[in-house]
Amino acid sequence: MGGGINICVSNAHTFGTDSFLLSYFANPKKHEIACDLCTGCGIIPLLWLRKELALKKAYAVDIQKAAYEQMLKSAEFSGLSDNFVPVHSDLKALDGLPFGEFHLVTCNPPYKAENTGIMSESESDRIARHETMCTIDDVCKAAKKLLRFGGRLCICQLPERIVDVLSVMRENNIEPKRIRFVQNKANTAPWLILVEGKLGAKPFLQIDKPLIMREENGEMSEELQDIYSMYGPGREENA
Repeated sequence: MGGGINICVSNAHTFGTDSFLLSYFANPKKHEIACDLCTGCGIIPLLWLRKELALKKAYAVDIQKAAYEQMLKSAEFSGLSDNFVPVHSDLKALDGLPFGEFHLVTCNPPYKAENTGIMSESESDRIARHETMCTIDDVCKAAKKLLRFGGRLCICQLPERIVDVLSVMRENNIEPKRIRFVQNKANTAPWLILVEGKLGAKPFLQIDKPLIMREENGEMSEELQDIYSMYGPGREENA
């Protein structure tokens, strides 16, 4: 990965382009304490801990023991002992996390609502892709407990679920403040949304310009090149 970070991945717990985009969109500051929920291999918080970007402390929470064990290996290989905190916990419980102290919470949650879509065969894929273990509401409830007043929740989700995201955020006193649509090309429909909400904020929603991944000739866009160069070599094959 570079930047002093080595990430342990497996067939069950790996990462794709959406993780890079969410990490970039969330844009934590060096003085901040952040937490990534449903973290899998811990890619998002580990990206934040690259030497040139390193924030104060990053917690990484996942319900699956195998994912937690991978993160422990990544911490060992990367020499992260103080500012990277893997947590094996259900986000409904949040065992071992301090409440009301986080500047930022992120989540790349399961995209498919329960009982929709074709169920994945492996248990790890079902948990990661379908709302079998947590819902958008569970994510927002967890973020509400973890965030300090004015703290930010950033999540990515499918465009078809934008109403679910915005309504559930507001129900949990996390006011939607910013949305960015991600498109493969300028003339294609969005395949991903990035949403930021702030705990206790007043209503005002900013729509950012779309993030375009490819030029018309198929070449990677300048912005996507900048994102990958900032965070290290990407996993374009998973895009």
